[in-house]
Amino acid sequence: MKSLRPLLVVLLILSVLALPRESLAAGDKETVVLLHGLGRGASAMWPLASRIEQAGFDVVRIEYDSLGAPPEVILASVARQIDACCRDLPNRVHFVGHSLGGLVIRGYLAEHSPLQLGRVVLIASPNAGTPLVDKYRDTWLMDLAGPTAKTLGTGPASFPNALPPPNYQVGVIAGVRPASFVADDGIPGADDGLVPLESAKLAGMADFIVVQTNHSLLRYSRQAARQTIAFLRGGAFEHRPQAATENVADLQATRPRKSETGSN
Repeated sequence: MKSLRPLLVVLLILSVLALPRESLAAGDKETVVLLHGLGRGASAMWPLASRIEQAGFDVVRIEYDSLGAPPEVILASVARQIDACCRDLPNRVHFVGHSLGGLVIRGYLAEHSPLQLGRVVLIASPNAGTPLVDKYRDTWLMDLAGPTAKTLGTGPASFPNALPPPNYQVGVIAGVRPASFVADDGIPGADDGLVPLESAKLAGMADFIVVQTNHSLLRYSRQAARQTIAFLRGGAFEHRPQAATENVADLQATRPRKSETGSN
């Protein structure tokens, strides 16, 4: 193992030197605020955070109590953290959220207007709710998922449907499970296992793209990361055929750590 250390050091140095020159100047970096989903923590977003950092952004991962707190408590906690880290930054501040994290971003931006607001990417967020919550709301499963999970249904008073439409530039990434994994789970149409494709869409979105993987694995997907970075940089996704092997390699390339257990 010791004989490999010099090689690893060289590879690390080369990877840093390969970054765009502007990404090496900390004062020139824009910031991405990254929010996890239901039942997860900030550490669950490490693969996506790492890829965004490699693209030349600073990343701030926000932690919140997704299982024990209702939406209004989550939003207050997130607002305090964002104000502490990013309110006075001189460069643009972007937002990226997976699943519930995207809804929390929308809730935050409905009440706050950052002076240096950049772009927003929502990954697998149930912007119109999910019928799974309607189906299981009164069961012990939803009791375990917590008070916020119970607000993610498709009714007009649900947390996602009560949020106002965006007045900022937002791109939406949705997942679709491979055909071999599709089951009769009560979700209409194509879906990622938790969120229907149509529910991920958002009125007023600037762009929309589908990644062929399931809900949880979108956090680890290299394709989703690349599309996120493309939108943050230029306000549009890369609409071109993707390599068939890309999604297959995602899980092996970014296996979750033992501490990363939860809902999505």
